Amino acid sequence: MAALPPALVGQGVDARLCLPGFPALLDALSTSDAVRLPTPFASERVRVALAYLPGSHVGAYLVDHPAFYDRPGSPYGSADGREWPDNYRRFGLLSWVAAALGQGADPNWRPDIVHAHDWHAGLTPAYLKAQLAPAAGVMPASVMTAHNLMYAGYFPAGVFPELSLPGSFFGIDGVEFYGGVSFLKAGLAFADRLTTVSPTYAEEIKTAEFGAGLDGLLRLRADVLTGILNGVDPMVWDPANDPALPAPYGIDDADKGKAAAKAALRRRLYLAEANGPLFGVVSRLTPQKGLDLLLDAVPDLVGGGGQLALLGNGDRGLEAGFAAAARAHHGRVGVEIGYDEALSRLIIAGSDVIVVPSRFEPCGLTQLYALRYGALPLVRRTGGLADTVVDATAVRLRDKTATGFVFDEASPGALVAALARASALYADRRRWRQMMRTAMAQDFSWAQSARQYVALYRQLVPS
Repeated sequence: MAALPPALVGQGVDARLCLPGFPALLDALSTSDAVRLPTPFASERVRVALAYLPGSHVGAYLVDHPAFYDRPGSPYGSADGREWPDNYRRFGLLSWVAAALGQGADPNWRPDIVHAHDWHAGLTPAYLKAQLAPAAGVMPASVMTAHNLMYAGYFPAGVFPELSLPGSFFGIDGVEFYGGVSFLKAGLAFADRLTTVSPTYAEEIKTAEFGAGLDGLLRLRADVLTGILNGVDPMVWDPANDPALPAPYGIDDADKGKAAAKAALRRRLYLAEANGPLFGVVSRLTPQKGLDLLLDAVPDLVGGGGQLALLGNGDRGLEAGFAAAARAHHGRVGVEIGYDEALSRLIIAGSDVIVVPSRFEPCGLTQLYALRYGALPLVRRTGGLADTVVDATAVRLRDKTATGFVFDEASPGALVAALARASALYADRRRWRQMMRTAMAQDFSWAQSARQYVALYRQLVPS
C-alpha cells in the first residue's frame, strides 16, 4: 500500500488510499475534512479525513474514528497480544467507508474502480454489490487482491447482523465460511476481478493443498483470477545507495562491494574467514518458511564448507534450535534472534546465497531483494519463488539466464542437495559472477507490476 499507489500514479492513474485512522497516521500527516458519513457502526457520523502521502501525489482517506482505532497495541490487538473482540466492526467500518467513497461520498472525487486488499477490506466488494447507499451515476468496478489465503478474517456467524449486509449474502455463495463469516471470502465472492501476488500462487490456490478451504470458489471464478507479482522499490532497495552497507556497489563492482559487506557481516556475527559460500537467512522462523528444513540441514551445510548467517524470530523451538547450532558450530554459524533492519540489509548484501526454503510463499520479497543485491536466491519451487528465480541448470547456465537455485520437495534432503549444488558452483568464479550480473539485471520494480494492474483496470473500465 506504500509502494503500489505511487507506481500507479506514475502510470497516469489517479489512485487514492483508504486507511484506518490509526494515531500514527493522523499524527504524521496534515489532514483536512473530506466528508462525514453515517454508518451502521457508530451513532455519530464518522469523519473521513483527506491527506497526501509525504513526497508523493497520492491522496489518502483516513477513517478517523478514535473509538475503533485510537488504541494501544497493534492494529489488530492489545499490547498483551490478544485480538480486539470487535475487529469485525473495526474493519467492517473500513470496508463500508471504502464502498461509500466508491459510490461518490466525496463530492470532489469519484473512482472508476475500488481495489480492496486482503481480508481487512474484504467486505468492500460485498457492500458495493449490495448497493446499500448508491449515489447518482455508474457504480464502480471492484478488484480484490488476496495476499495470503491463510488469513481469512474469520468471525463467528453471530456477527453477521452487525455488518448490515442483506440476509441473502450469508450463504455458500456469499460471506458464509464453515458456519462463520469470512471477510476474505466476501471479497473473493463479490468482486468483479480477483488477483493474487504471483502467477504460480494463482494456480496453487485453486488446489486443496494451498486453497485454505477457498479453492472451490477460486476454481469457480478462475476466469477472473490473475496473478501479478509484487515488486520492490528500486530507490529503497539499491546497493549503490544503501546507508546500511560499508561500501556502495552496483552491477559492475559487485565483487568489491559484497566483499566489504561480507567482512562486516562476519565481524558482526563472529564468523571466521572461509573459502566456501556464505548462506544468509532473513526470515520469520516458522515451519511455513521451511526453516525447520534448514535447521536439519545445518550440519551438511557446514560440512560442505559453507557458513550460515541468520536473522529472525518466531517459533520458540526454531529460535532455540538455531541458537544451539551457532554454539555447536562457532565461527561457522552466526545467529541473531530478533529483527534489525540494518543487519537484514547487511546479510542480504554480504551473503553469497540467500536461502528461502518456504513450504508456500504467495510472492516473497526476500528473494527479490537478494537478486538486486547480487546474492543468489536458493528457493523452493512454490508461489512467487518459482516465478522469480531461474534455476542454475546446465541449459540456463549455458544461455546465461540462471539467477539462483531451485528445489522441489519440502524435505531436508532436497534442500541439502540444493545447498551442495550452490557450493559446487561457487568454486567456478567465472560462472558465479555471470549469475550475479544476471540476477542484478532483473527488473522486479513496482513500475512493471503497476503496468499489469493498469492493463487489468482497463479491461474493467475501457477508455
